[in-house]
Amino acid sequence: MSARMTVIQTEHLSPQAATWLAERADLVVGDAESAAFAAAASRAAALVVRTYTQVNDALLARLPALRAVGRAGVGLDNIDEAACARRGVRVFNTPDANTQAVVEYVTCLVCDALRPRLFLDAPVSKARWNEIREEVVAHRQMNELRMGILGFGRVGRRVADVARAIGFDVVFHDVLNIPESERRGARSVSAAELFATSDVVTVHIDGRAANREFVNAALINAMKPDALFINTSRGFVVDHVALAGHLRACPGAQAILDVHEPEPIDAANPLLGIPNAHLAPHLASRTDTAMEAMSWVVRDVWDAIAP
Repeated sequence: MSARMTVIQTEHLSPQAATWLAERADLVVGDAESAAFAAAASRAAALVVRTYTQVNDALLARLPALRAVGRAGVGLDNIDEAACARRGVRVFNTPDANTQAVVEYVTCLVCDALRPRLFLDAPVSKARWNEIREEVVAHRQMNELRMGILGFGRVGRRVADVARAIGFDVVFHDVLNIPESERRGARSVSAAELFATSDVVTVHIDGRAANREFVNAALINAMKPDALFINTSRGFVVDHVALAGHLRACPGAQAILDVHEPEPIDAANPLLGIPNAHLAPHLASRTDTAMEAMSWVVRDVWDAIAP
């Protein structure tokens, strides 16, 4: 009987996917600094990661038998694909697994920001009732507003579908020339025009190196003083110092950031303590359905190493 393959899992997988893989391979669970990882590294045929394990030259050097890396998620910016290719290591991910979850999340953020709500848990007087109804008022409806979508890939296009259904005028900017048939009724504009004219700016660009601080001071300072800015893509694509300055100068503006650089947020984050900056702990893809779908990258990993 042949020896079982060893696979190292450094971050969370759904119980179903982990059990499926463990039925076929010796599954070792532990982050890159753990004793379990160190003990299994020399024989590991595959590695399954999620967001925070950096698969770079240094890590790959510890894994001489490695043949496959699975990223339970969409982006590959934590995986050095060139370094993997040099070693003949195949890389897998789950490109569409969390699209619906992120689109739902962005839609909820937009609604929360633009349509204030208040819920009662006790009786109120008639006078207070009327005061509340005067206080909780949306100044404009969404069909009066423009949404600018930076990055028009899977998520950006689905966000456009929802935004147009609600009534937004939708524009987008992408490094690719998106065919007219795939524009979802949205209009392509420059990044400068998108930031200067949109009431809502939502960021959906990928983690390629050229996108570091793509959302720079010039774009940020061009935004309307009451614009809503949302980032659910990567923390490092935004100049957070410039964004902090904009939010302080424009108290009517809002920023909702689900992703950060670094994660978790540390004390040096310039957006901490700014009342109109709202920081969330990377929740956009956190549905059971999406987490389960991302975990099934283990099928591709197993197919790549199965004897």
